[in-house]
Amino acid sequence: MSGDYKHWNIEIDADRIVWLGMDVEGSSVNVLSSTVMEELRLVIGEIEKSPPAGLILHSLKENGFIAGADVKEFTQVKDEMEAFEKIRKAQSLFDHIENLAFPTVAMIHGFCLGGGLELALSFDHRVASSHKSTRLGFPEVLLGIHPGFGGSVRSTRIMGGLEAMTMMLTGRTMDGSRAKKLGLVDHCVPLRNLKTAALATVKGAPGRIKAPLLGRLSNLPGLRALVAVKLEKETAKKVLKKHYPAPYALIDLWRDQYGDQRKMMVGEARSVAKLVVSPTAQNLIRVFMLQERLKSSGDGEKFNPARVHVIGAGAMGGDIAAWLALRGYKVTLQDTETGRVAPVIKRAHALFIKKLRNPRLISAAMDRLAPDVAGMGVGAADIVIEAIFENLEAKRNLYSRIEPAMKQDAILATNTSSIMLEKLAEGLARPELFVGLHFFNPVAMMKLVEVVKGPATSPQVATMAASFVRAMDKLPLIVNSAPGFLINRILTPYLYEAMKLASEGVPISVIDKAAVDFGMPMGPVTLADAVGLDICLSVINILGADFAMEEPADLARMVGAGKLGKKSGSGFYQYKDGKQILPIIPAGYSPPADLTDRLTLRMVNQSVECLRQGIVEDADLLDGGVIFGTGFAPFRGGPINYSAGRGHVDVVETLRQLAEKHGPRFDPDQGWDAIISDKQ
Repeated sequence: MSGDYKHWNIEIDADRIVWLGMDVEGSSVNVLSSTVMEELRLVIGEIEKSPPAGLILHSLKENGFIAGADVKEFTQVKDEMEAFEKIRKAQSLFDHIENLAFPTVAMIHGFCLGGGLELALSFDHRVASSHKSTRLGFPEVLLGIHPGFGGSVRSTRIMGGLEAMTMMLTGRTMDGSRAKKLGLVDHCVPLRNLKTAALATVKGAPGRIKAPLLGRLSNLPGLRALVAVKLEKETAKKVLKKHYPAPYALIDLWRDQYGDQRKMMVGEARSVAKLVVSPTAQNLIRVFMLQERLKSSGDGEKFNPARVHVIGAGAMGGDIAAWLALRGYKVTLQDTETGRVAPVIKRAHALFIKKLRNPRLISAAMDRLAPDVAGMGVGAADIVIEAIFENLEAKRNLYSRIEPAMKQDAILATNTSSIMLEKLAEGLARPELFVGLHFFNPVAMMKLVEVVKGPATSPQVATMAASFVRAMDKLPLIVNSAPGFLINRILTPYLYEAMKLASEGVPISVIDKAAVDFGMPMGPVTLADAVGLDICLSVINILGADFAMEEPADLARMVGAGKLGKKSGSGFYQYKDGKQILPIIPAGYSPPADLTDRLTLRMVNQSVECLRQGIVEDADLLDGGVIFGTGFAPFRGGPINYSAGRGHVDVVETLRQLAEKHGPRFDPDQGWDAIISDKQ
């Protein structure tokens, strides 16, 4: 065998076992592009000419097995027929591999996702490392599609319908140990034993593993119909069919066509071909690529601090410290008294139990988080994160005390959510080392962190801060200092408009439903209650002068009465045992026709203003930031992309109509002229 291929390496050992190594040229990870797949077809053909005693597939990349199909190619498909033909071609290759006349084993270490897992499933057997980096799964549903290279057929056969469908419908990944328990892999062994296990498996040539009994039962026609109903109900709790059709299409496919492999393969290909060219999938694929761009924001300036000091043990500061300790950083947490730090340690322990599960790892994480009332950690830290309450003078006074004690090259970061950095930096000896790191609540769930540059912030420091954010497994978005920065600047008018609607008598549950129907993860009134009405009032007051927002009288009254939202048990909504109580909507009530536009176009118009003022580099980064920072309907691709799909001219005209009816806060921003001219 020549082994002279760009992306594949063929080696034959003394036992006539072929070791097929994947190493995609010019890529840091292995992806299944059409070129890589075509070369694999040639490789398999060459191997078949002199049939070996066995075939072992492995990765020559250090960072993983196969990340999946080349997502960029999804955006280049012209129509449904072209997509169908490409999918069927991939299916035929995997079918060919499945029917090879010699035993085959996929040796998995690191991520094995999407098309990569579909390829592994076409092999007779799979062995996986127990290393923490090994993750197997089908994330396609997050891109608006579902497995299309035979994955829905083979996974339901190998694992059983219920477990396989749950994995595909959620997009969640699993480690090697769980994959072994569910029958997805034959063996899960320590990395040092992986090659030995692969060899033993290919030489032993055991029969293909079968799904557990319960899994096989769930594939039977009668039970399958019942399970499908349950899966649809569970899916409906998370996403609406009109917004995210992929999971529902997958359920239909399995329920109606399982049992005839060829029929299901064709059905799978037709289903994915239809989905992949839909606006939903194309927008979700765009969101995926925006996420990858956000991840790259810190490239070129690696910053991995040995020690981090956090000041402020409130909800934000405490959760930031806990998250950093979870991600492996040594953290000291300072506040005015031990009693303020103790609740953070308790919350952190709960987080570590949930995320780590292993007692040894939990103990190690606890050891990395140290209470520090005296502030001794300031002088040893490579970065100090200030997360005290939103007060300009209080923050400045703190900086004047701690900056002299910091290392000369240490970064000072603030978690302020609304105060401009140039105001905070007044009086600093080293303003070039001052940067904003604006986390969002809850810290453990929200992926985005705004990296805020003030006029004096060194570009290198901003990039270092972005690198730090990425290293802690968050998404950095570099923005320029401005009132509200980017996310709060766009989100606050949206929340404000919801409060205006409520003051006009629109039932709060109707307001929330309009937003959810548009695609938001929760309604603005529910969001305000979750954030805390005191915080909402503070932000509105800080930004009010810049955005012509008067203090909402109802909001001020509630805060004055101690009704702060969910945390106090009462806000716009009432709460019982932490659960929201929905008020009764008057019989026959009809919501205003412009309700949804009033909510959403405030965000879109504000986004255009942010672009015009250069708060963020471009429209793509703005869309990505708003999606990951506010939950703006991902399937719509962000506010600017949504406007483009609807038609910028139509959006501007609608804004003019809203301004005539409701006031100048809806006046189209000047930046629309440039956006419309760019598209013409």
